Amino acid sequence: MKKSRKQRSGKQKRQTTAEVTAERHTAAQRKKKTNFTRRALIALPVVAIAGYFTATQVQAIMSESDLSKINSGKPSIVQIHDPQCSMCRTLQNQTRKALKAYDDDTFEYLVANIRSEDGLAFSSKYGVSHVTLLLFDAKGEMVEIVKGPTDMDTLRRAFDAHLKKQT
Repeated sequence: MKKSRKQRSGKQKRQTTAEVTAERHTAAQRKKKTNFTRRALIALPVVAIAGYFTATQVQAIMSESDLSKINSGKPSIVQIHDPQCSMCRTLQNQTRKALKAYDDDTFEYLVANIRSEDGLAFSSKYGVSHVTLLLFDAKGEMVEIVKGPTDMDTLRRAFDAHLKKQT
């Protein structure tokens, strides 16, 4: 009788079911790690960019809320602002757009948030409510009140007139 199967050498040894399952499991784990790494490498720059812009925005907000800058030697524009008010946000956007026509050193733009104690006290000191801009000279004296919201051209004219009074 002939053997139907040839004798296999040690190198051609057939894998057991457990070994095949273990190899498949290892391959699946390797694939998961590779996919995770790939996703992480894609997400990392996105998260870094978002973090950078968030940090920059927070720094700008903190700088704008420092009302002690009013007497800094240059004219100041202070917005009396309620962050929950849509008209206040509109005025803020229009003011920022209007200020882009000027050098950064021309005006000090500040925001008095009436939701904070300092902002509310500042608003009360000048007897104004939100949706208002207060224009201060370089010495820190309040010289004009602009009620808003108003269009960008009107704001530019008010800012130009304010600059002319400074000279």
